[in-house]
Amino acid sequence: MSLERNEFHIDVTENTVTAVDLLATESGFSKQKIKLAMQKGAVWTTDKKGTQRLRRHSKKLHAGTTLYFYFDPDVLNQTVDDAILVADEVEYSVWYKPRGMLSQGSKWGDHCAINRWVEQHLEPQRPAFVVHRLDRFASGLILIAHKKKMAKLLADLFQKKKIKKQYKVLVHGLFTNQTVTYSNAIDNKPAISHVTLLQHDKNTNRSLVLVDIETGRKHQIRIHLSEAGFPVVGDRLHGNDSESTDLQLTAFKLSFPNPVDGKEKVYILDESLQPKLENQPE
Repeated sequence: MSLERNEFHIDVTENTVTAVDLLATESGFSKQKIKLAMQKGAVWTTDKKGTQRLRRHSKKLHAGTTLYFYFDPDVLNQTVDDAILVADEVEYSVWYKPRGMLSQGSKWGDHCAINRWVEQHLEPQRPAFVVHRLDRFASGLILIAHKKKMAKLLADLFQKKKIKKQYKVLVHGLFTNQTVTYSNAIDNKPAISHVTLLQHDKNTNRSLVLVDIETGRKHQIRIHLSEAGFPVVGDRLHGNDSESTDLQLTAFKLSFPNPVDGKEKVYILDESLQPKLENQPE
């Protein structure tokens, strides 16, 4: 039996058959393995109601349904640290996303995604809608909406640049003692980052910097700092750090007007979860 990445697409031709039975026959996997993959979000169905994940292994399927199984052992075997609730505001919540946790799942699974984590662990249970993203290997504050209307309101605030995100980042080298704005385009799209030195450790020659962004391009902070000669500590893609070093880039502050009453909301991550210099700063 192959344990390589594979896809199974099955047209259901009989009523009241279960996905587990069909997939066990088609894939050759044990029913227990398939049930676990279903819980992790790797099984989907398409019918008259649309396409959605299938998690209930006892649900009966009907003729005319198409069943999909996206099997990737690397994805299904992934584990991540727990997300931490920072604030529950009923219609939305603020969470600490640890390094390695995804902002959103894929067709191959969602058990390591923040929205799935929230749906499983927030009490009382509520739907979880991702409002914005944070790089997989970055950590920090992330907003989750619990109603579609709130998700739209928060997304509108992002589009209007009324939600301010600030990052603390450890970089290699002595950063200049003044705020620097980087505006190099990323993927031919405008990208603007403002970087300010907070502290420097002469023993390790690392700087702790504050970063404000006006745009949210993929890997924007990592790319701008690397191009400027100050790669982020732990960045193996745009820098040259080893596998043993975690990416030291954390979204530590979120501030925005509450979309319901207009009152300013400010959320700051506990200092224990923020990047730090190893030694006393200069």
